[in-house]
Amino acid sequence: MARTRQRWLPALLIPLALAIAVLFGSVQAGASVSLPPKTAEEILAMIARTEVRALSGTVQQTAELGLPEVPTSGPGIAPGAVSALEFLTGSHTARLYVDGPLRARLQVLDRMAERDVVINGGDAWFYNSRDNSATHLTAPVKPTVPDKHEPPMLPPEMTAPDMPTPEAIAGRFLAAVDASTEVTAAGSSTVAGRSAYSLVLNPRSAETLVDSVTINVDSETGLPLAVDVRANGQAEPAYSLAYTQLDLSTPDAGLFNFTPPPGATVTEKVLPVKPVPSMALPSAPVPDHVRPAPDVRGPGASVTGKGWDSVISLPAGSAPAELTSNPQLSQALQPVGGGRALTTSLLNVLILDDGRVFAGMVPLERLQSAAAAQ
Repeated sequence: MARTRQRWLPALLIPLALAIAVLFGSVQAGASVSLPPKTAEEILAMIARTEVRALSGTVQQTAELGLPEVPTSGPGIAPGAVSALEFLTGSHTARLYVDGPLRARLQVLDRMAERDVVINGGDAWFYNSRDNSATHLTAPVKPTVPDKHEPPMLPPEMTAPDMPTPEAIAGRFLAAVDASTEVTAAGSSTVAGRSAYSLVLNPRSAETLVDSVTINVDSETGLPLAVDVRANGQAEPAYSLAYTQLDLSTPDAGLFNFTPPPGATVTEKVLPVKPVPSMALPSAPVPDHVRPAPDVRGPGASVTGKGWDSVISLPAGSAPAELTSNPQLSQALQPVGGGRALTTSLLNVLILDDGRVFAGMVPLERLQSAAAAQ
């Protein structure tokens, strides 16, 4: 997958391409608090130095992207299917547990069902209580050293489960900070009862749909606690993700063990080893002349434009199944010349009849122009 693709479409393409990973949450930041003033560069440095590796918390997401509500059951809807579109509308709450890079658990607490993602070393479980179904994924692991009581370990390229946390979403935006973005400090607030500095990213572009991104950073640890993304012309955030409760102690190890309930339908899958692109946070904006070129790893994926104006294109036959066969998603697509389009206040996706896909945080007309130029 193109590194630029991952950097500039962080919170919005994840639900479309990786529905199982879109178990997000968010909340508004609280009242302002009195903290010693810090510059944007100092706040970025705090984030880069954060050493939080274990936590328990509740996260809540709100997505107001202008999409219609879609059914999650009924004719044409596969039993137990996780709708990517479902997580782009309304609010969702989840419990999150993290213990280092190899153990994480996410429990989505929706009204009708609970969904769990449990990662423990080389094992990952995805469970949906709605139809009592589970998928068990195993990844190749390094063998343990003989005569040493050590658990199997994932290879280095597999040791960063991409759990949907404020830190992960903030990291994707911050990794893309360059001359196309103005970065400023914006006072302080409280999130989940913790004092936080506010960092604001403003696109220097008239073409993007994004007005600003606000990241609230824990004043004690440098951990991102909340992310708000505002769309042009909207008073309230179009997408937000934040902790409502947070405990920085190590969770009980038993939380990362999962046993399917009696009668559950279990599907076994083995994942090949695939490199995970680095998402290291910069300590300050990196000038364009020293920034490495994007590492394009997707099969045929290409990027046109720069920064917030980037358009990602996928050749025919390479679109994620969620974009082409999801029955819920098809209900939100509108017909356009030569294909269909998913239009939101922050992200547009153009799916052409010939199978090509174009996406970006730009107006639909820009995607159509990029398609016509190929």
